[in-house]
Amino acid sequence: MLKKIITIALLSIVVFTGKAQVEPFVLNGNPTEIAKREAWVDSVYNQMSLEQRVGQLFIFTIAPQMNKQNQAQLKKVVQDYHVGGLLFSGGEVANQVKLTNMAQEWAETPLMITFDGEWGLAMRLKNTPKFPRNMVLGSITDETLLYAYGKEMGRECREMGVHVNFAPVGDVNVNPNNPVINTRSFGENPQNVANKVIAYSKGLESQDVLSVTKHFPGHGDTNVDSHKALPILPFDRARLDSVELYPFKALIEAKLGGVMVGHLDVPALGTKSGEPSSLSYSVVQKTLKDSLGFTGLVFTDALAMKGAGLHGGVCLKAIQAGNDMLLTPPQIKRELNLVVEAVKKGVLQERIIEEKCKKILTYKYALGLDKPQRIQLSGLDQRINTPEAKELIKQIELSAITLIKNVGATLPLHPSIKKVALVYSGSADEYNTLSNSLASEYTVDKIAIDPSLSVASRNSLLNKLEKYDRVFVCLSDKNLERYDTYFEVLQTNRPLSFIFFTGGQNLRKMEKSIKNAEAAILAHANDTHIQEGVSQVLRGTRIASGRLAVSIGVTYPAGTGVLKVEEEIEGDTKYLAEDLGFIPSVLEQIDSIMLESIQEGAFTGAQVAVLKDGHFAYHKSFGSYTGDGSHTVNNDNFFDLASLSKTTGTLLAIMKLYDSGKLNLSDRISDFIPELKSTDKQNITIQELLFHESGMPAGLSVYDEIIDKKSFVGSLYKNKKDAKHTVRLGSRLWANPNYKFEKGLVSSVKTDKHTLQVADNLWFDSSIKDRMMEVIMDKSLLSKKYRYSCLGFILLQRAVENISGMKMDEFLEQNFYEPMKLEIMYNPLTKINKEQIIPSNDDRFFRKEVLQGYVHDETAALLGGVSGNAGLFGRSEDVARVYQMLLDGGVYQGKRYLGESTCKLFTTKKSKISRRGLGFDKPNSIKGQSSPCSESTPLETFGHTGFTGTCAWADPVHNLVYVFLSNRIYPSVWPNKLSSLEVREKVQEIIYQSLKEEI
Repeated sequence: MLKKIITIALLSIVVFTGKAQVEPFVLNGNPTEIAKREAWVDSVYNQMSLEQRVGQLFIFTIAPQMNKQNQAQLKKVVQDYHVGGLLFSGGEVANQVKLTNMAQEWAETPLMITFDGEWGLAMRLKNTPKFPRNMVLGSITDETLLYAYGKEMGRECREMGVHVNFAPVGDVNVNPNNPVINTRSFGENPQNVANKVIAYSKGLESQDVLSVTKHFPGHGDTNVDSHKALPILPFDRARLDSVELYPFKALIEAKLGGVMVGHLDVPALGTKSGEPSSLSYSVVQKTLKDSLGFTGLVFTDALAMKGAGLHGGVCLKAIQAGNDMLLTPPQIKRELNLVVEAVKKGVLQERIIEEKCKKILTYKYALGLDKPQRIQLSGLDQRINTPEAKELIKQIELSAITLIKNVGATLPLHPSIKKVALVYSGSADEYNTLSNSLASEYTVDKIAIDPSLSVASRNSLLNKLEKYDRVFVCLSDKNLERYDTYFEVLQTNRPLSFIFFTGGQNLRKMEKSIKNAEAAILAHANDTHIQEGVSQVLRGTRIASGRLAVSIGVTYPAGTGVLKVEEEIEGDTKYLAEDLGFIPSVLEQIDSIMLESIQEGAFTGAQVAVLKDGHFAYHKSFGSYTGDGSHTVNNDNFFDLASLSKTTGTLLAIMKLYDSGKLNLSDRISDFIPELKSTDKQNITIQELLFHESGMPAGLSVYDEIIDKKSFVGSLYKNKKDAKHTVRLGSRLWANPNYKFEKGLVSSVKTDKHTLQVADNLWFDSSIKDRMMEVIMDKSLLSKKYRYSCLGFILLQRAVENISGMKMDEFLEQNFYEPMKLEIMYNPLTKINKEQIIPSNDDRFFRKEVLQGYVHDETAALLGGVSGNAGLFGRSEDVARVYQMLLDGGVYQGKRYLGESTCKLFTTKKSKISRRGLGFDKPNSIKGQSSPCSESTPLETFGHTGFTGTCAWADPVHNLVYVFLSNRIYPSVWPNKLSSLEVREKVQEIIYQSLKEEI
């Protein structure tokens, strides 16, 4: 197992050549801010005595107790020893805050308040939010939750007046018998640990709280507690690089701010016999700083620990080793005096004290310690224990639920299942939430295990289980050894599954039993919300997205998780395809179609995603941003969704309003847009707009409204190319790009008047948005037959905004995108980097530049980028999840977003005169007529296509979602080879051919 871990880590290790000087995030700033910071540091430093400068390197630990003796001690270390920082041990919030305020008042230089909160404030303080241990977090595949946790922890620290958190633990716990790290680690996979360290730390530092990753160079594979003795790491440098040092290298590259050096004897890094790494020049200065290039703040682990040695002068040795700050010095007065005397005698150069003191002051300024420090005590409990913090803890714990195995599709429970047995140890009431939740759909009986665990009790249990369709064994014990033999030979005639409401580190004691079971779930704890989450997994309304942070023997290595979220399946598509019923060799033919299409010039870049039963079976990216030599497209890139915005945006909003009773299909649009009353549009219904049978024109020629018609000679368009008409827009449509906009309407830069941006160098007068809306509402109505209309969906957008009282992008973000954690957005350049977005078009006619991050659709652009017909940007994975939510009757990851009946109505109702549904497009049921879908696509399928070369289709017959995103209009909108080559349809047909045995 260990050999496998090392091999994996070696394949992906970050290679460092020479000294990499990277400035930590916390020190970022513009030249003006940096100059102010340096001026403050110099002014404070120049007013200090030698004793005060040395004192800044010390962090004193004190209990948060309000007795006179404790207060007197605190005042002494602050005023007499001039310590740079404080660390409070366990106690109560109010006491720590009161002492912090006192200490900051006494201090000439504001104190750096540190905290040891690896699983939140609750690690040290009573009645505060308690987050899970890191080993639980190591099971989470969505690292945005780790970032959110870090951000929340940073917020809570700031409320407490804390500037530094001694977290996270970056140790790779490959030794299951580690007595001191264990569940404090994110797990045994170096890359997973590194990813978690970076996500959490970035969240923490986003709130101006310094992260301090520990315990360098790595405490994960030890069998000695460094609080009690000095552990030895006997490994060679290659092993250290691939395992222990891996997370620390990653955090250095990520520009994180702090590292704590542990007390470890590491001969391969140059420690002398019996010398702890915290006191080793070879480890701290040569390895961490010089070789790996760490420039942030270096802290020692607590120097009062036995692993650091009990002899005097430990702080002087720590400074000489290269550490910046000295945590928990033994006998602080003695240690401080020894350092001062060493400087005076020339044993320690004063420039070293100057360098470290100024570095500490620099960090103090960056953390806001140039200003007076006082914490408001009133209302502090409420500010810390917020509903949002409690909800985040729930999300984290639910996201860690892991389905270890699932043989024969035992889970989710099939509708034919009637009777379920919950076999448990301990108290029957302990599993009431799980039992009650399942009882809504199944007959559930709870059966206690005989504590004797004898052969006779096992035979009795077998007899009881004969009448049940499914058997779930629920265990929450930490000591599971005695159960393994008992269940290993429990050969029931009914599928047996384990649900472990205990830590993953305990499961290695159940390896044999898990091997013999049909399914096994790791839930980590048995809180009521976790039991409800497990119930949802059993019923198929929640994805168990976790993965094992540590191995279960040799059978289930770290990273095991049957239901993998998309981020983890790249490169593992073949396995998942088989698992979900596909023929991989057929499915992989998509690759050839995509590569051939790029060679044919159908597009330069694309993404394809396929979900089956809610899980990604195929998810790949192809091509490049703009052709040869440009950036390669990956799954994290964003595309202009074009008309997919109708169903992925506007239609969701309409369904939500219908769901809440705020509109009906028979309602008139003029009931929600008063300007349409007394016009030819006053009697148009919502249903007619959704069916595209309202009589609204297809679109709008925006150029009639914005171009100075006297600025060019002849016609704007022509049916063939000539000297003036050089830009091709269609098979028989050429345009003259040499025109001018109306005077005063545009600007190449933003002004007070020109605030609506449609390209990098093109800004419109903000009034254009209202003018465009007036033009749309004034357009004469045509005959009420089927006519695909973008303008109809723009009216629906206006209705959404008038009903909800919110802009449509805000409404969708609040009700769908944010709670579903989807990166789908309008005006993406306000939220993400331009480099993440695939260029859609080299616009030679309207904007005269390459469009990257600006909506291509001209009408949507002039409406501010948020429009009923277009404007959304997204990734294939997030689009796919929207359609999976619709397939699942409005539920996504256990949370309901739309009513089941609403989803059924909108996805099944079909026009009587066209193939269209309620906002959705559908396959054509008439043979011989063109269809947007492949031949094998069931007629029940619903979805949409987009002008930029996109489509999304949801098939309820096979519970399948297919998403195709491309930039087919780059560099120009014509020719449309994507359509002529039928690329989207061919890919879709391959998907169904790979399910040939099923269909």
